[in-house]
Amino acid sequence: MAHQLEIRNGQASMMYVGEVPWHGLGTELKEPATAGEAINAAKLDWEVMKLPLFVHKDSRAALRVENRYGIVRRDLWETGDCVVLGIVGPQYTPLQNSEAFRFFDPIVGKGEAIFHTAGVLDGGRRVWMLAKLPGCIRVVRDDDVHKYLLLSNSHDGSSAVQVKFTPIRVVCQNTLTMALSRGPTVRVVHTRNVKERLANAEKALGIIRGRYDEIEDAFKKMVQVQMRDERLRGYLNAVFPDPADPEDRRQRSRVESDRMWATYFFDEGKGNMAPSVRGTLWAAYNGVTELIDQRGGQTAEKRLESVCFGDGHRVKARAYAIAVGKAREWAN
Repeated sequence: MAHQLEIRNGQASMMYVGEVPWHGLGTELKEPATAGEAINAAKLDWEVMKLPLFVHKDSRAALRVENRYGIVRRDLWETGDCVVLGIVGPQYTPLQNSEAFRFFDPIVGKGEAIFHTAGVLDGGRRVWMLAKLPGCIRVVRDDDVHKYLLLSNSHDGSSAVQVKFTPIRVVCQNTLTMALSRGPTVRVVHTRNVKERLANAEKALGIIRGRYDEIEDAFKKMVQVQMRDERLRGYLNAVFPDPADPEDRRQRSRVESDRMWATYFFDEGKGNMAPSVRGTLWAAYNGVTELIDQRGGQTAEKRLESVCFGDGHRVKARAYAIAVGKAREWAN
């Protein structure tokens, strides 16, 4: 199931703790778990192998491709489901799921976080784990934002290990800033010292925690900015820019539809009708995030992939960056 949550033997390769996620997928854990327990529940208990790459010359001979290796899942190696997840160079060092997600264990063990969700996308090309941090951001009364840490790792060579904060607005469960585009990030590349660098990454989290204060400050500044009609149009036109090709009618229609629905959610979105939120830049920003999270015409698996790692998270990251700039420009 390319670019979507893995479904194997009729079950989604995902786990969750607490409330059922909006997509309704995964195995429920009744109480906080260790990384090992979360990995087992999410069906992440497999390893990858780095193998030499060959090109078949004919039925009897094969040529070695120098300095190129294929990454495959060990549990699928001798089955018909085995595919090459990615092609990498000699310096690439696979980081197993258990090693990557062990990063969270010290934080969880100190009571500073609990595992929330974990899963597999695109046959194992990407894996992730989301941990909930204590405390929340109170933008205004009855409008809280919970704090999460998202760790993502790729097995196809496309990205480094990444750890970022991703806040979620409680009133509507919308993910506000997606975790792999903008904002504070810890990146650990796949080289020979990757395990040592990952062990030291917790030090960098201190810097990231400090920058979470900046995110809180940005949210509170957004709610102080009132949006006149021309401001709303300007903001949404920047978030959903005109297509590069003026003659592309299909893309033009998509842009106009996005602007229209974002305007609707600005006025009618969950939590946006509260007196202290209505008509603000905070409502406009959340109108975009609700649009992205609620887009129809997609399976639950495809929506999850888009919102967390695909086009959806890129739009949200752009919406956040533009809102921060507009809040500064329009400050009273």
